[in-house]
Amino acid sequence: MFHIALFEPKIAPNTGNIIRLAANNGCQLHLIEPLGFDFEEKKLRRAGLDYHDMANVTRYANYQAFFDAMTGKRILACTTKGSRPHNQIEYLPGDVLLFGSETSGLPDNIRDNIDESLRLRIPMCQNNRSLNLSNAVAIISYEAWRQNGYQGGS
Repeated sequence: MFHIALFEPKIAPNTGNIIRLAANNGCQLHLIEPLGFDFEEKKLRRAGLDYHDMANVTRYANYQAFFDAMTGKRILACTTKGSRPHNQIEYLPGDVLLFGSETSGLPDNIRDNIDESLRLRIPMCQNNRSLNLSNAVAIISYEAWRQNGYQGGS
């Protein structure tokens, strides 16, 4: 129903948690390389438990390959530099939820090429920098799924 894309994720356990999340909420997961870990890393498999075989995961050599594969889909930049709260947009089936890496977020050149109205942020207390990546992915992907009636869930 929705797509979750991770731009150059760095921390294996976060990606493992997101693999498990995607298996449970029906999202397709896209990993944009380079990754900050070996995809076969034990920490990745441990965090994803036995959900790796249930998740739909695609890897891309770089952002351009990912972008080309997403032609025709609406890409939403999920970033602390977003212009609107994540719950103030209507999510549409097929939307791509794009998240940056844990250490540096989305690069300016990628974020700036996404319309400002499609740059989303999760509200936080003032003076805080960011949430854990897997938590942010859970918050936004479940809001998108909720708005669409948890289609395919039980």
